[in-house]
Amino acid sequence: MKAEMFNELLESVRQGKAIIKGEQPASRRFHSDEINVSQLRNNFELTQNQFAKMLGISVSTLQNWEQGRRNPEGPARVLLQIAAMHPEVVLETTNS
Repeated sequence: MKAEMFNELLESVRQGKAIIKGEQPASRRFHSDEINVSQLRNNFELTQNQFAKMLGISVSTLQNWEQGRRNPEGPARVLLQIAAMHPEVVLETTNS
């Protein structure tokens, strides 16, 4: 590895450490709105069992999301966003 590239990498690590410690603000922040899973389920007019089955998750996972103990992440979050914006797509997919 070239010295210049190594020094850039080392500086990035130092900056990351300073950001984590709160000594330096992050240069970028990413924010995404919270998904109200309970409201979304109510929009579909489904029970917890039905909604969990439609999404392919356990009822306990859904309950944790609805009660705020956990937040959907990764692919589950994307699926919920799609369900919120295009419910017909999710219903069509699960009915086929």
